[in-house]
Amino acid sequence: MRVSVETIYQAIYVHVRGELKRELARQLRRGRVARKPRRDPNARTPRFVDPMTPISERPADVDSRAVPGHWEGDLIIGAASRSAIATLVERSSRFVLLGHLGAERTADVVRDALVAEVARLPVALRGSLTWDQGAEMAEHRSFTTATGMKVYFCDAGAPWQRGSNENTNGLLRQYFPRGTDLQAHDRDALQAVADELNTRPRKSLDWETPAERLAALLNAS
Repeated sequence: MRVSVETIYQAIYVHVRGELKRELARQLRRGRVARKPRRDPNARTPRFVDPMTPISERPADVDSRAVPGHWEGDLIIGAASRSAIATLVERSSRFVLLGHLGAERTADVVRDALVAEVARLPVALRGSLTWDQGAEMAEHRSFTTATGMKVYFCDAGAPWQRGSNENTNGLLRQYFPRGTDLQAHDRDALQAVADELNTRPRKSLDWETPAERLAALLNAS
């Protein structure tokens, strides 16, 4: 017999009660106390004026992770949805960039934060960006104009299509717990966290750090 992932989650979230439930939640990396419901993808409506380029049109070399410079992105949200941080993860190396948003996460603010982070990169690392269908990326066309990076959008309700970013956001919750005000972290604080993650050995990289792997990929190319 095998126990599915969903069964394990239900055992934690549904059957556990009271203080034991709170204690278990504190031990979980993402800190959730309940399963997050998923909406029917067919019930979603288009959010953007400019047409999205679907992930199905993303080139094969991006999927292979063989070529550096292709990124996945998302937001992590603070208490009462009143603050946020933009997260970017390079697919080949898991190198992390964090964009300061403060209390604003409109499409204009998110675009400007992402453009500022991308501007720090060499041209060789400005390949593409994969995002979900969140309304914060409504300015994807102007982002592409400013950076030269094509934006691809995941299918609705398919966060696993940018799995490196999802995993990294889980790691970031150790620094930015759920239910806290993310405005308290200025740009220097975000850079310190990114530096720590980028110099942490990763099993998925054969125990290289993201910084080491990215440097090796750039040298090879």
